[in-house]
Amino acid sequence: MIIEDDQSINQLIYDALTKHDFICTQAYSGTEGLMCLSVKSFDLILLDLMLPGMSGDKVAEKIKEKEDTPIIIVSAKDELDEKVELLNSCADDYITKPFQIKELIARIQVQLRHKSGAAQGKLITYNGLSINKETYTASVDGQELVLTRQEFKILELLMSYPARVFSKQDIYEYAWDDFYIGEDKTINVHISNIRKKLEKLTDREYIETVWGIGFKAK
Repeated sequence: MIIEDDQSINQLIYDALTKHDFICTQAYSGTEGLMCLSVKSFDLILLDLMLPGMSGDKVAEKIKEKEDTPIIIVSAKDELDEKVELLNSCADDYITKPFQIKELIARIQVQLRHKSGAAQGKLITYNGLSINKETYTASVDGQELVLTRQEFKILELLMSYPARVFSKQDIYEYAWDDFYIGEDKTINVHISNIRKKLEKLTDREYIETVWGIGFKAK
């Protein structure tokens, strides 16, 4: 989203970014930008500071209270102290006007890469199986896999380290966050339930029993 009250600058940025295959929404005040955010999520926000009504720094603060969306300040203000304060509080980057479009696009791409990297840290993918550690959801080939909390944690542990064999003690202490007291039956039942749920969605097997030791991803 581009939040910029100067229509010519807003349109200049919009035209340049759409030519580079970005999908953009234009807003011309802080309140309009916040209204857009209330109904839609964005990958990145370009934000001017000198806006009518609510100033850009206040808008950035309000956004960061609710969203972790990257914000690049695009402003004619070039005072070092203000830049440092904003970068330490609510801005992810700062570029001063006038600017080169190439530099703006490069800075946008850096922020999007950072965001993508953070998202990947929350997402585990393995042979068509996706596990989102933030939302506690899982899917196989795009089909929802409904799991209990312990089933989710077991699958998360095994798929996070597919080359490693985990003992029943390892699995229990991770999934239940408690000391292991020889609950072999509990682990076996949960592993069996996970396998049955997976079998309904795919022919692939994801959990291998390593006899005498424990389990690993297959």
